[in-house]
Amino acid sequence: MTASGRPGSSEGVERAESSRNDVVLIVFLLAAITALHLFTTTSPETMAMHLLYRKLYYIPIIYAGFVFGWRGGLIAAVATSLVFAPHAQNAMGGLVGPNVDNLYEIVMFIAVGFLFGWLRDLEERKARDLRTVSVELEYAYHTLEERAIQLVTIQQYTQAILQSITSGVITVGPDGSVATVNTAAERAFGMSEAEMVPKRLGVLLREDGGLEEALQQVLRGVAQRRVNEMSLQTRAGKTIQARVSIARMRDDGGRVLGAVVSIEDVSEVKALTDQLIRADRLAAMGELTAGVAHEVRNPLGIIKASVQLVEEPGGDPARMKEVMRVIRQEIDRLDRVIKALLDFGRPSSPTLRPTGVKSVLDDVVLFTSRFAGQAQVEIVIEYAQEGLTVFADADQLKQVLVNLVSNAVQAMGETGGTIHVRVWGDREYVSIAVEDTGPGMAPEIAEKVFDPFFSTRDDGTGLGLTIVHRIIDQHGGRIEVHSVPGRGTTFTVVLPAQGRGVAR
Repeated sequence: MTASGRPGSSEGVERAESSRNDVVLIVFLLAAITALHLFTTTSPETMAMHLLYRKLYYIPIIYAGFVFGWRGGLIAAVATSLVFAPHAQNAMGGLVGPNVDNLYEIVMFIAVGFLFGWLRDLEERKARDLRTVSVELEYAYHTLEERAIQLVTIQQYTQAILQSITSGVITVGPDGSVATVNTAAERAFGMSEAEMVPKRLGVLLREDGGLEEALQQVLRGVAQRRVNEMSLQTRAGKTIQARVSIARMRDDGGRVLGAVVSIEDVSEVKALTDQLIRADRLAAMGELTAGVAHEVRNPLGIIKASVQLVEEPGGDPARMKEVMRVIRQEIDRLDRVIKALLDFGRPSSPTLRPTGVKSVLDDVVLFTSRFAGQAQVEIVIEYAQEGLTVFADADQLKQVLVNLVSNAVQAMGETGGTIHVRVWGDREYVSIAVEDTGPGMAPEIAEKVFDPFFSTRDDGTGLGLTIVHRIIDQHGGRIEVHSVPGRGTTFTVVLPAQGRGVAR
């Protein structure tokens, strides 16, 4: 920084000063050589000296070309020619003659000045280009160095993440051999990374639970991704309940680099889940026992009271007849409860086969039309597509739909209405919705409709919808309920389509 406050001005001043000194030197050399010509007498004996002085003019010309390039060399050559030409004409036999080559020398002055300056400029451009390339290479080197540092940092960061996560992460090559292993995978397998690389996963386990086969399917492109729960047994005999995720790795060009295998140990979660399931079953058993006791106690109490009336002496025959009717009615009620309980507790396994939805619904309408007609209820069936087929047990599916339609008829009571049965589907699932126009249910009631012995009717066993739910579960489907108080209730059954089958 100079006193003027502009950076680089000192360097410019020094360059200008150096140029002035070079100009002064060139002028001084020209003047000195010309003075030698002027102060040396002209005679045949001194002509050799004048020829030597003439050659000395090349010194300032070449120097000017070296310092200022072709322009400087050309200007110095022209200046030399203007100084030398009068002396050559007057004292050295003229510019051109039989034995005179002064004009040719002047031409050489100009040619040497220009050519030497041009060569100097050419070298200067090359040097400048080399400096530019050098700067660019240095910049590229620094950029590459920074990128390398960033890549190393990212690699270390990624490695730190892989080593820190609790799930085991293993990368394998296209041939299925292990490439890298994180700390969690080492703990799960009971081996170090050096012991696992480059072996195949199936070799590292005593029982792989289908892991090697699933990995090969992903590597071959049969599946892009696989997520399974597997039971793995290590070489040390440790059994791991694991959730295994396998995904293919590809580069930007689509070339398969291998696969990433993520192994999450869910042994503790599965044990806790099993405990919760057992606790839930015990709670359900308690509710079931309480429901059975309630459903049986009431008829037994009525039967007991009726028997006491029969035992009274001198009973009225008409009254006895009424008592016996009540006893038979309650016995029938007990029989229904026990039958429903047996159906719930020991359900028959469904015989699954392709079943046409339309033929099933035709039979359901045939079974329920008289009952619905007595209640002034119309059943309307709407098909979004024709020919829909499910993978189901036809008889059990009829039992499900008859139960849903009957419940819908009973829900609408004596006011009547319309039951809409809507059917739609795709290649995966077929849906059957039974929608009534009854009073609907409150949310807290709709949540309990599938619970054993829960019923909104006094004469209901509370097991009908529970059995329906069980049947649908055995078919690999699901049943949903949606109800709006005052606007009706819709039960939707979703079953696997024929081509899909049921997951077992």
